[in-house]
Amino acid sequence: MSESSEPAAGTARPGAPGGRADAATEAFVAHRNLLFTVAYEMLGSAADAEDVLQETWLRWTGVDLGTVRDQRAYLVRITTRQALGRLRTLRRRKESYVGPWLPEPLLTSPDVAEDVELADSVSMAMLLVMETLAPTERAVFVLREVFDLGYDEIAEAVGKSQAAVRQIVHRARAHVAARRPRGAVSAAETRSALEAFQRAVETGDLQRLFDILAPDVVFLGDGGGVAQAALVPILGADKVAPLAAGLRRFGAAGSLEAAQVNGYPALIFRLDGEIDTVIAVRLEDGLITGLYAVRNPEKLSRMERETLLRR
Repeated sequence: MSESSEPAAGTARPGAPGGRADAATEAFVAHRNLLFTVAYEMLGSAADAEDVLQETWLRWTGVDLGTVRDQRAYLVRITTRQALGRLRTLRRRKESYVGPWLPEPLLTSPDVAEDVELADSVSMAMLLVMETLAPTERAVFVLREVFDLGYDEIAEAVGKSQAAVRQIVHRARAHVAARRPRGAVSAAETRSALEAFQRAVETGDLQRLFDILAPDVVFLGDGGGVAQAALVPILGADKVAPLAAGLRRFGAAGSLEAAQVNGYPALIFRLDGEIDTVIAVRLEDGLITGLYAVRNPEKLSRMERETLLRR
């Protein structure tokens, strides 16, 4: 559901008693940012998360609220089921995607960065790790590790037994632990690395780039077949550094600016004042091990206004 189509509090559903519709609307609006966050973490796509919220709302309006003991849990359950169906569709769509697929970046508010666990869970690096999970594994991992739902609630949401959910959680944790960056990375560390990267790019200083890039750094560019981008991952500082230094050739027409993206510091590259690329990083031991450049214009629409994420 787009923000413009979100039901306003107090809006009655046609054909329904006003009080019941008002109560349904108020509950949905109260939990909307949480539901969006659940859907986005499962899908990595804001556009698809909004569609999931639309579907959640439509189903929620048909629920007898008198039978609902915990409205938050019930709404999360609907959202999870809808997101699981959408996730399987997305996987088929990604098979024909042109070039590397990256999550849709979100301009996030400072309070997201203050919630370290939430920021980590929506970071570009973590979302890419979660892309390697099977759909049910991803749903279970998100609901347990990020939102701390009970095993009974998760079991209802994904249609599994509690014993099965516990096994899936264990398997997903091990899978994520083997692929996520080693050790916690603070926003301050990320900001420092990005500032060094930005200075190196703006001055065309290759040596400074080599100093901040890990030898085995990976560059992923997402143009979606619409904007020019590398069609395969670029591996190694010897290849990535010259590529990054090439941003300087845009001269006065282009500019790099700091932004808070997916809970962490990132860079926005503007060309003639318009957002051209969003650059996020993965950091380990003070060095950039992953550079993620989103150029697909269809994925940049959420970068002009902050998206509210909640747990």
